[in-house]
Amino acid sequence: MIHILLFAGIQEELGMDRLEIESEGIQTVRELKAYLGQKYPSQVLKQSMTAINENFVTEEEEIKEGDTVAFIPPVSGG
Repeated sequence: MIHILLFAGIQEELGMDRLEIESEGIQTVRELKAYLGQKYPSQVLKQSMTAINENFVTEEEEIKEGDTVAFIPPVSGG
């Protein structure tokens, strides 16, 4: 099981702040984003930063069973 946390614009787009999915066949952040993009279309998700277990990672980072993956969209301020 992979635990997924969604923040800001992604949370608003998808209408949820977290979800859990089975990890079978998903080995990297890139694969997880592709899977989620098919199931939950989101423009913000494609541009988001990713953290695994509270550490920022690249899209090539491996995801293990039980990991918590957070998607953090870009922010702007003024």
